[in-house]
Amino acid sequence: MKEEFLHYIFRNRLWSDDDLFLTDGRKLEIIDVGLQNHDAGPDFFNSKIKIENTIWAGNVELHINSSDWYKHKHQNDLSYSNVILHVVYNHDKPVFISGENEIPVWEIKFPHVLFNKYSELKNNEKQIPCEEYFDMVDKLKLGFWLERMAVERLEYKSEVIDKYLTISRNDWEFAFYVSLCRSFGSGLNSDPFEQLAIKIDLKLIRKYSDNLVKLESLIFGQSGLLDIAIKDDYVNLLQREYSFLRKLHNLTPVPAGIWKFSKMRPANLPHIKLAQLTSVLSGFHGLFTSVISNVNYKEVKNLLNVSVSEYWKSHYVFGKPVEKTLSGFGQSAIDTFIINTIAPFVYRYYKDHQELESDVKHYTILASIKPENNRVTRVWRNVGLEADDAFASQALIHLKTNYCDLRKCLRCGIGIDIMQQIGDL
Repeated sequence: MKEEFLHYIFRNRLWSDDDLFLTDGRKLEIIDVGLQNHDAGPDFFNSKIKIENTIWAGNVELHINSSDWYKHKHQNDLSYSNVILHVVYNHDKPVFISGENEIPVWEIKFPHVLFNKYSELKNNEKQIPCEEYFDMVDKLKLGFWLERMAVERLEYKSEVIDKYLTISRNDWEFAFYVSLCRSFGSGLNSDPFEQLAIKIDLKLIRKYSDNLVKLESLIFGQSGLLDIAIKDDYVNLLQREYSFLRKLHNLTPVPAGIWKFSKMRPANLPHIKLAQLTSVLSGFHGLFTSVISNVNYKEVKNLLNVSVSEYWKSHYVFGKPVEKTLSGFGQSAIDTFIINTIAPFVYRYYKDHQELESDVKHYTILASIKPENNRVTRVWRNVGLEADDAFASQALIHLKTNYCDLRKCLRCGIGIDIMQQIGDL
């Protein structure tokens, strides 16, 4: 038995109504369960109960055993001084506030079939714990929940944007610039790309955006990789250009040692990603304007469909030519970039600018992209749930990663719907 199960029973009023008596025999009525608190403090705020003929308003705390109150040291925490009801599975010890006022205790009772089914969902080894009961789920509720999952995922992905807004004093163009740069790290090198972006003033990106050689020398010079490059004619050119820019703008590169190369395909090496980033940043202003005005999948796709400089069409790293590189943005790479970077930024921007009259919605651009085909979406397909577009596939990925894998069935709209139907049987 875990407290989260008691929270679920209490929140959804699934207790047995014929057992609404306190441990001292007084009649209890739960008028309003209140608002569940997921942070520090009592489990439910602003609850309203009736004991005999008196109505009480305050907070409610739930425990497996009433002695857990002392085990968790609530007696030393003033935030628990307004608890009006202690809901427990097993009453083994009276609890007092301020050492003299005993808190009313209710031993909550519920249908055992609910706990049995909860235990089954929590403990089975299937990738989707409730897959056997999926046909029970109301289709309308399923649709609402998946939309919520997609929005939760956008919210999660856009959290880092808040950090950039904070350090730039709400400069949205800067936040977009750093988000864009970070995305080229593909996870392993995301932090180095972020550090690089912060090291290069966006004003310099704008200043040299129409000169690919200068922009490339600026970016590779600031990456630190130019200092350790194998020499050839192009490296010499970039080093001369960077030496001039470094003195002119008083630049300091990031340490070359921050970049990771281990077990990486050639097309994902930092050098080729920096070359791709350079080509995208050369059209940065048009991309940013498109994203915050009236984002359109086709337009954004065209802005991202850029080509690296000639050198990087035959090099993955400095000084080591190859016949041909996979240096371009393919359809899959562009879609992934839009899903992971553009869509979260659009969501976050219009969340903060709701006063703007625009047809831009957080799902507009995702709905224009084909659903992702990966290990997670294939798991859902096996249980009969197929995504129609990237908005839906992002929802399914978030659902499995943050609910199914963590067995948070009682915080999941699908799991709750199944449990409620089982409780009604």
